[in-house]
Amino acid sequence: MKKNIYLLVTILFLITACQQREVTKIHGIAYLEEREKLIVVNKSNKNDTVKVLGQPSTKGMSDDNLWIYIERTIGRRSLLKLGKNYLKKNNVLVLEFDKYGILAKKEFFNKEKMNKLSFAKNVTENEIRRENFIEGFLSSVRQKMQQRRK
Repeated sequence: MKKNIYLLVTILFLITACQQREVTKIHGIAYLEEREKLIVVNKSNKNDTVKVLGQPSTKGMSDDNLWIYIERTIGRRSLLKLGKNYLKKNNVLVLEFDKYGILAKKEFFNKEKMNKLSFAKNVTENEIRRENFIEGFLSSVRQKMQQRRK
């Protein structure tokens, strides 16, 4: 009877000690989808954009008039799924400004517009160096010993 009570108290403790809210990690600008609606093409300028969204996550490599904003939210699955991470949001906002600093083009990409890419699983063999770490280490020691003899 005592074992059943201890087991019941332990299970009750484990259930109540678990966190009830979902754990999320946010990278980039929060609420990007709602904020991008405040910026209007051919009306907003760079200063308006900085007020609403802040500084961009990255700018274009060759063109300083291309601004990119990123929002990525990762959540944790339930205890039954062993707490694995999953992608909740993956939003990207690409803004292009003209030479006067006025917003010329605005594109918004979300998780549904992501392309699923598959990568090849083939491995390229290195013909130059096939020996393992131990053989390389021992040959290095051998070369150093031979150099000291000379």
